[in-house]
Amino acid sequence: MPVHTLSATEALARLAEFDTLIDARTEDEYALDHVPGAVNWPTLNNQQRIDIGTMYKQVNPFEAKKRGAALSARNIAAHIEREVIDKPKGWKPLAYCWRGGNRSGALATILGAIGFRVTLIEGGYKAWRAALVDALPVLAQGLSYRVVCGPTGSGKTRLLHALAAQGAQVLDLEALASHRSSVLGQIPGQPQPSQKRFDSLVWAALRGFDPGRVVYVESESKKVGNVRVNEALIDAMRASPCIDLRLGDEERVALLLEDYDFFVKDPAAFCERLEALTELRGKQVVSGWTGKVRAGHTPEVVLELLTGHYDPMYAQSIARNFTRFAQARPLVLRDRSPDALEEAARALMADEATATHPA
Repeated sequence: MPVHTLSATEALARLAEFDTLIDARTEDEYALDHVPGAVNWPTLNNQQRIDIGTMYKQVNPFEAKKRGAALSARNIAAHIEREVIDKPKGWKPLAYCWRGGNRSGALATILGAIGFRVTLIEGGYKAWRAALVDALPVLAQGLSYRVVCGPTGSGKTRLLHALAAQGAQVLDLEALASHRSSVLGQIPGQPQPSQKRFDSLVWAALRGFDPGRVVYVESESKKVGNVRVNEALIDAMRASPCIDLRLGDEERVALLLEDYDFFVKDPAAFCERLEALTELRGKQVVSGWTGKVRAGHTPEVVLELLTGHYDPMYAQSIARNFTRFAQARPLVLRDRSPDALEEAARALMADEATATHPA
């Protein structure tokens, strides 16, 4: 059966038509970023690609192509034995590699010879990435947002989770970025995705939303850790209606001690991270904080961080960047309990329903 091709722009819109999305690049290329939902079937693995590339330059292209063909055939055979034997004749895969189509083309040729209808993305991942970069702003600006604002520790992320549990549309940028969006926000053992991967994750989340319903999102800055939020998305968020979430200081401290329990368990790591604030707060202040943490007074330090560092910075940033914050809907949590958050989520969902279907 002949192999079909699809432009990257068409592929963006038609992913759901295919049963399996196959990335034929190496494991490292796949890990850096890939089409959302794609599985990795390397035609050449990491080391093999290096070896063949070296042979291509140091020996000659013909010898490299022979060796590469042998390795590719072996790897493709293994993929077929592992993944394809049980596939019905109507199975429709979409495949791609980096750009030229050699690796995905070899796989597609064999699958097509079996009798499957195989489609390739023209221009491979490189073209896909370019199409996604062009599509992401349009997608971001086509949705309506409700921005959950509130000082550090007020429960913004927990409210997003409660909203999601109630069936609301939620864009959790911190979860996608694997970072809690502050100097202390790096999560131990969870490396952040690459910028390309983050963009793909955001695109996949946005395309799953119903434009007729609002999307709840937290009042993030332009960067979440080391990754940057798409400018069009940030602009749309900053022009959207806001929710002013509030929680008492004692409850905020308790919430942060729960969410950042790894710092409670590892005071040395907390002190090391606090050193990053030296330039902003001064050596004397930071030394005072680290001394209190080592003495077991972490809750006191957290309260000082909130009232002396995060709260003033937040107030300035939110007023400067979110143009509709002055008209924000106030939402006061009685405490940090799941019941309180569920109650708040239900109230917001009721407001959304009333706005969408007024009496």
